[in-house]
Amino acid sequence: MSGRIRAALSGLAFLAACSPDSPAPPPDAPPVPDEPPAETAIHYAPTGWDNVSGWTGTDPRPALGAFSRSCARLALRPDDAVMNPRVVATGSAGDWRAACTIANHDFADADAARAAIEGVFTPVRVTAPDAETGMLTGYYEPEVEVRRQREGEFTQPLRARPDDLLIADLGAFEPDLAGRRIVGRASERSFVPYRTRGEIEAEEAGEPLAWGRPIDVFFLQIQGSGRVVYPDGAQARAAFAAHNGRPYNSIGRVLIERGEMELSDASKDGIEAWLNDAGPEAARDLFNQNPRYAFFALEPLTDPELGPRGAEGVPLTPMASIAADPAFHAFGTPVFLSADLPGEPGWQGLVVVQDTGGAITGPMRGDLFYGWGETAERRAGSQRSQGEWVILLPHDLAARLTQAS
Repeated sequence: MSGRIRAALSGLAFLAACSPDSPAPPPDAPPVPDEPPAETAIHYAPTGWDNVSGWTGTDPRPALGAFSRSCARLALRPDDAVMNPRVVATGSAGDWRAACTIANHDFADADAARAAIEGVFTPVRVTAPDAETGMLTGYYEPEVEVRRQREGEFTQPLRARPDDLLIADLGAFEPDLAGRRIVGRASERSFVPYRTRGEIEAEEAGEPLAWGRPIDVFFLQIQGSGRVVYPDGAQARAAFAAHNGRPYNSIGRVLIERGEMELSDASKDGIEAWLNDAGPEAARDLFNQNPRYAFFALEPLTDPELGPRGAEGVPLTPMASIAADPAFHAFGTPVFLSADLPGEPGWQGLVVVQDTGGAITGPMRGDLFYGWGETAERRAGSQRSQGEWVILLPHDLAARLTQAS
């Protein structure tokens, strides 16, 4: 989630903010909750590997690839840099150095990879005071057909971040507001909220980078990033650059409140059908009911086997990267997850926290990155199940949890 606005383009995704992928922690990172403190809303239970059901049947090597990218970012931080100031249990960068030594190994088989993980990590079961599982949804990277110039039905621009869009780090002014950022622009001697969606379109704020169909571009903004495809087959990544700081408002919810759609029909396909039937003017009016507007940057698709950057700042790995709530988890934390996936009841696998999003809240709330293309879109759109979480912590960190309990 980058971060964030990050969930699948399913019915729920249009009733809650989705996760936009971003090259840095999102400007609307969730604030530190006043009540209750995170420590009282999550329970840690260190255990042994023999007690982790299903572990011996999984192949953790894709997740180790994802973990290696988190470790590369972690290597740039000093030993005393905390992993997450909101999550004491995850310690500092120095606590993770030994665990990161296994990240870049080319293990011959799954058994060797599991043995290496067991050598540096302790499994820690995560629960909440009132629940042992949390909701798991899915998200994906859409592929959008575009043109380099406006033509035919390709009338909606993907816009670059405007020069006058400013992001204020409130923590630079008040330490108690660390992690809070607001978006706006300078107006005479004041800092004011940035333009709404309708104002951005009317004033043409932001340079057009490419042109797509209005419906496709709107959905791309909800998802936060995607792959753009040109008629000659060339591709690039439309990476999340910024948003206008306005609140997200679900157009699916708007249609339901108007009585024009039932909750069961508020999926991507259902909303797209309504937009096509309603026509351009009605579609534009509906889009403007959501004042949130995302801006992009076009980047080369250097490695087509990896997804966009998540809120941690590293590329996402299909089926091995997950968005989680930064009030409870640190980026780079491995999670052994058990949940039903579309077509895979009882799935279990190792994933790594590398993203977040506005709709991803709670100690066991997750959004699994499925990848890109039609299969990923279909699976992410139907992903909705309860998941069990076992996070992996370096041995010393897990031992501190045991001593504190």
